[in-house]
Amino acid sequence: MHKKALSRRSALRNMAFMGAAGLAAPSIATAAGQTTTWKIQTSWPGGAGLQIFKDWCATIVEKTGGELAFQPFGANDVVGDFQLFDAVKNGVLDAVNPFTIYAQGIIPAATFLTSYPLAMRNPHEFDVFYYGLGGLDIARELYAAQGMHFVGPVHHGPNIIHSKVPIRSVDDFRGRKMRMPGGMVAELFTELGAETTVLPGSEIFPALEKGTIDVADYVGPAVNYSLGFSQVTKYISMGPPGFMSVYQPVDIMDITVGQPSWDKLSPQMKQFVEMETQSYSIHHHAMIQKADQEAWAKFEADGTEVTRLSQDDVELMTEVAVPIWFKYANRDKNAARVFKIQLDYMMSGSLGYVTKEQIQGLELDL
Repeated sequence: MHKKALSRRSALRNMAFMGAAGLAAPSIATAAGQTTTWKIQTSWPGGAGLQIFKDWCATIVEKTGGELAFQPFGANDVVGDFQLFDAVKNGVLDAVNPFTIYAQGIIPAATFLTSYPLAMRNPHEFDVFYYGLGGLDIARELYAAQGMHFVGPVHHGPNIIHSKVPIRSVDDFRGRKMRMPGGMVAELFTELGAETTVLPGSEIFPALEKGTIDVADYVGPAVNYSLGFSQVTKYISMGPPGFMSVYQPVDIMDITVGQPSWDKLSPQMKQFVEMETQSYSIHHHAMIQKADQEAWAKFEADGTEVTRLSQDDVELMTEVAVPIWFKYANRDKNAARVFKIQLDYMMSGSLGYVTKEQIQGLELDL
């Protein structure tokens, strides 16, 4: 009896394991040589971000039983960062993993599909927007008009500012030559008196080294350290404690696929890619944060000093930022539509980031 009971328990465990595996990936029987391989390029130029991306891509072929494989490329390996969307629309790449802000040149509403100054401040707030308040459906509608499928957002963390000079208040941005990602973020710092320029991530180090710029925003500590930023700057500027970045507190990447490549997938495989993107977002964010904790000690050892803006600086920047929000939203009907969802959320009892007094006299052109 004892052996039979053990045998039965073992069988039940095996059945449970097989059931879980069935949920994790589609059940696919793929003939040899039938694998569809996607060329997919990320915006990560190196460091932890690129390695996490490559490691994830390497898991896809096994998870799909050989039906789909991802061939990963780093920033500039196939095309430049600002040519990613042309490449995916023209079939040079099947898919891309860009910073979502890069799409604002062809999709104005993309300004609000990622973090913007003094707005939503935590990853879960963007998840609420995308998966609870209709943001994902709107994003897919807008990308479809460009011949692309927006699979979903990918979190990585706040951006930080590296500087050759200390930034201890908003006044210290005045006259500084700053690398910014463009758009609303660049306009905010321009209003604060900085001279802003747009550069892809791969060009920041040489620009700092040559003195073309003396302040640069990029992503988080781990990636920035691996790119050598501590060698060409002495300071890191952030917001008050708990508010790591006031200008891009939740920078977002995404997975975007060319429509022809997407259309060739089976319904089951499309569902897998969508679910896998959500899973990757969680994993990617956690691994980046883990690497960031290790990077802080390295910056300190190199003599980098962390400076923080005050809450008064945050309030001053908010006064500058809110009218810019409305200005960008009113440039495009879809941008206004997206922003209205977020504004209502930010003004709700759930968040309370924005008050009626702050938007008094400002209107949305819906």
